[in-house]
Amino acid sequence: MTRIAVTGGAGRLGRSLVAGLAAAGHELVSLDRAASGAAELSGIDQIAVDLTDPDAAARAIAESRADALVHLAAIAVPFSAPEDVILRTNATLALNVLSAGVAAGIDRIVTASSPTVLGYGAPAGWLPDRFPLDERTTPKPWNAYGLSKLLAEQTITMLARQTGDATRFAAFRPCYVIAPEEWDGAPTQQGHTVRERLDDPALSAPALFNYVDARDVATFVDVLLDALPGIPNAEVFFVGADDALARRPLAELLPQFVPGTEQLAADLTGTSPAFSNAKARRLLGWQPAHTWRSELGEAAAASALDTELPTPRKDVLA
Repeated sequence: MTRIAVTGGAGRLGRSLVAGLAAAGHELVSLDRAASGAAELSGIDQIAVDLTDPDAAARAIAESRADALVHLAAIAVPFSAPEDVILRTNATLALNVLSAGVAAGIDRIVTASSPTVLGYGAPAGWLPDRFPLDERTTPKPWNAYGLSKLLAEQTITMLARQTGDATRFAAFRPCYVIAPEEWDGAPTQQGHTVRERLDDPALSAPALFNYVDARDVATFVDVLLDALPGIPNAEVFFVGADDALARRPLAELLPQFVPGTEQLAADLTGTSPAFSNAKARRLLGWQPAHTWRSELGEAAAASALDTELPTPRKDVLA
């Protein structure tokens, strides 16, 4: 059993992550601005703290007596606050929390990043060098949120240079998170239901049809924390579902919403997603357990689609 401190534990992803790690047998402590009455945090130690205050963050993380630290706390939605506020807040949180973890002697530290570091959706246009997107794709953030997440990744790299292998770090980029209750019709982060996002491709297109079940993020973090001592330090991972949040192949959909991707997306046939989780499979042996088809009862339709269309290429990182 590991005692794990999770910042932002009362948030959308945080609640599912805390619950999932607790169910896996770990001891959890949630650090957030205020204690939460959410059912997922029932029986979980909670510390109310302003993590933008470096002294308060250092005290709280030391008091957590954690063996491992997972940093989620952030302004979580692009353009939900002024750009300067998002950048300052998220960068400050990352530096305060991750540095406090090192100072507290925590030897396994993980930070949440975001696929938005890649810069898709840029007003001046965006094209990658290939699909599926993976950890080798060049980051090109175009807003303060994406930049703040790239800074979080660079913060663990900086700290790894200071500590060497005495502290093991990693960052993960969770795709569009769907919490368990959202499969049953609760609004997703942008206010639409999952079915609405499937029925109208324009709603999922800004995220390139990526998604991940929050419970799969919990299993990923569990596996990652266990694997940290044996993998290269300060690695970055995409964490996404095995399919796209779309009823039609992305080879058809992406060119409609991302001009110039006709040839780049040609291999994304069948149910292939735009984001590869191959690195997590290869280095960690992790794979997601949930798909929108299984959760919404449309698995039979997916099976028929896979039969009719060519088998998607499996991207394996070198």
